[in-house]
Amino acid sequence: MFQPTELFLALRYSRTRRRGGFAAFINRVSMLGILLGVMALIVVTSVMNGFENELKKRILGVVPHVTVTAPERGTIANWHALDSAIAWPTQVVGRSPYVSAEGVIQGESSLKPVLLQGIYPEQEAADSLIKTMMVQGQLEYLRAGEYGLVVGRSLARQLSLWPGASVRIMAAEGQRYTPLGTLPAQRQFRIVGLFEAGSEVDQQLVFLHATDAAKLFRYAPQHVTGIRLYLNDAFAAGQVAVAVRNALPAPAAGEQPYVVDDWHSRYGRLFAAVQMEKTMMMIMLALVVAVAAFNAVSALVMLVQDKRGDMAVLQTLGLTPRRIYIVLVLQGMYTGGLGATLGLVFGVLLTLLLNPLLSTLGVNVFGYGETLPFAFNGQQIIAVWLLALGLSLLSTLYPAWRAAQIQPAEALRYE
Repeated sequence: MFQPTELFLALRYSRTRRRGGFAAFINRVSMLGILLGVMALIVVTSVMNGFENELKKRILGVVPHVTVTAPERGTIANWHALDSAIAWPTQVVGRSPYVSAEGVIQGESSLKPVLLQGIYPEQEAADSLIKTMMVQGQLEYLRAGEYGLVVGRSLARQLSLWPGASVRIMAAEGQRYTPLGTLPAQRQFRIVGLFEAGSEVDQQLVFLHATDAAKLFRYAPQHVTGIRLYLNDAFAAGQVAVAVRNALPAPAAGEQPYVVDDWHSRYGRLFAAVQMEKTMMMIMLALVVAVAAFNAVSALVMLVQDKRGDMAVLQTLGLTPRRIYIVLVLQGMYTGGLGATLGLVFGVLLTLLLNPLLSTLGVNVFGYGETLPFAFNGQQIIAVWLLALGLSLLSTLYPAWRAAQIQPAEALRYE
């Protein structure tokens, strides 16, 4: 089979068994370093992507992605008119009115601050994540006038609550001024269901019917706090918020405009911390790949010293310095390319087998029944592979250039 001369010589130098033992060892170590670095990068980035997706699902699947509220903590009197007056962006896949305020839930022996979220269960989609996260009871058990509550399972454990238990809800919204001082709005509610998102939302969010919430907060009939929007991509919330803000009707003279907010105001720091951690991990592991790639420099230098006579003979036979340079670059790229490709394959396989391996070793990262999340990103995987190839190429350029400057007469003088 025909092969270019440069490629034939590069493969012969890479595979020969007659090379010096230490030079061969250095070459294998550099290839193994690239392999392990690429494999570690793929495993870590895939797991971090999985964590980010789980956070996105468990937190952003429950809380509104974008909200449109009245100014100065007021209420919206006719949300149907506002809803029909706005040309909603195409990213909005669901929207509904809500009544919300901060409050306190009182258990048997302690109090816990929570966010009271009044919703209309009948307007929730059949595949709503709130419904899929129910572990006891159903969201439809929240009926107007029955004063039911759906709380997170972890919050219920902290306060020793269970379905059917009676609890007291207090809220500053709707407080009354009396001769004895300011009294918060309060009322007895009954637990009708538990949900579990597997995040801090379980301890912070309490759902109740919007009609009951409006009565508790002493809102006028049919008044709501705002309209909540759910998007097909929660990370597009910033752009959607700007589009909604521009699409809102202009306020009347002397009135304040509606307030458009997104989930970044409450949970943005958490996701920023996850993104920073993922970036730092990628940088550190990329440095490991860089160190392994530049180990090829020493392997290539030792190859040049071992093959000085051969290269001088090849030049006397008509192989130009440029072609010698190409031979050595290809030889270095063979080592880096083989290590990067094997690292990519082993990284994908190890990620797929990570949970079975951890289960076999008896390691439970999140507790019984939970698995380590992972998500492959094709662009990231290809970028890691190209990074390893690029560093391998960069590490071979100077040694190959120096080797191409060898003078045949000087190399063969003492042969």
